[in-house]
Amino acid sequence: MSTTKYSFDQIINRDGTNAMSRTGYRGYLFDPEEDLSGNYLEKDFIPMWVADMEFAIAPEIINAMKKRLEHPLLGYSMVADLSYPLAFQQWCKVHYNWIFDTKDLVHAKGIIPALYSLIGHICKPDEKVLIVTPSYAFFKHGADYNGVTLVCSDLIQVNGRYRMDMDDIRAKATDEKCVLAIFCNPHNPTGRVWSKEELQKLGSACLDNGLTIISDEIHCDLLRNEESFTPMAQLFPNSDQIITCMAPSKTFNLAGNLFANIIIPNDALREKYNEHYLPIENPLSIVAAKASYTDGQDWLTELTAYLDANFNYLKEQLDIHLPLTKFVIPEATYLAWVDVSHYVPGTENLTLFFARKAGVLLEGGGMFVANADGYIRLNLACPRVRLEEGIGRIIKAIQDK
Repeated sequence: MSTTKYSFDQIINRDGTNAMSRTGYRGYLFDPEEDLSGNYLEKDFIPMWVADMEFAIAPEIINAMKKRLEHPLLGYSMVADLSYPLAFQQWCKVHYNWIFDTKDLVHAKGIIPALYSLIGHICKPDEKVLIVTPSYAFFKHGADYNGVTLVCSDLIQVNGRYRMDMDDIRAKATDEKCVLAIFCNPHNPTGRVWSKEELQKLGSACLDNGLTIISDEIHCDLLRNEESFTPMAQLFPNSDQIITCMAPSKTFNLAGNLFANIIIPNDALREKYNEHYLPIENPLSIVAAKASYTDGQDWLTELTAYLDANFNYLKEQLDIHLPLTKFVIPEATYLAWVDVSHYVPGTENLTLFFARKAGVLLEGGGMFVANADGYIRLNLACPRVRLEEGIGRIIKAIQDK
């Protein structure tokens, strides 16, 4: 009989903690004045939207932060020695057989802020950014913020599995105004872990046409047990045009620490980035990130097994109660991408429908740029009892429609 070291079944009350999942949904998912009255009171809503977890952080990380607090000074801090870069480098070596040069590592208060900055450094206002859709919305927001044109290539579904339309991507990459591709691996929201062959084709299509690639790999550690991950930069060791973005935030539930790893091998671009980035980091964020990469593996192993079971539960419930939904367990992430269009018209605001009818906060396909009508994205990183309640409500709302 297997034993576990950590508990992922614990229900943790986040009231009074300023948790975005509980207090930020009105300004993000809806108009602040939106009427959400329906079958459930707002205080009873189940949050399955924003991508953080309802699980306690690994005690090894908490203890590292507590130890740092024994020192009575929390002044301006920075990643000032090699102990953190080497810890992160070792993690990538062990998990992905990839070694990056520590001189190329810079940091950010999150991948989104880095993305906004990098787009501005790479693109002129009349140039274009290429993404695949459906897409994490902040790829579009980053292009809009910098006043550059967004170019989309729709992913194609084959037997429920997404693939890239390489002919379309190659055609769009040949546009001389297209200078940057922002790519997500593993993909958000579909959960695809792109194969080496797919990454080679995409990378070649972009690099051969002079595009820089920003590879958002924030979900790379959150794999199903049988899956493996390849950083795009590993396949193009002679190129300095691939920027790799990783972070402990998704893997170890540290999103609020605002600390990300940005690997920029191009010297000129890295210098430009550093000119506009003040390298002052939260001292607790530094020690938490280091503890994650040195002492977090056991926790991650158990988390992976728990998430796999949650995905299996969702699949079973949909197959039994809503058999005409389309859902394939994703290869990575803790996010489920479910096609409910047979039951609820894709023209309906699915986020609003499920808030009012099910008391569940989730993100409808309309929030993922394009090529996503009729889909919902569900965050499954929660205790099983909460998952059961949330899925039960969703099923009932659709059945009662």
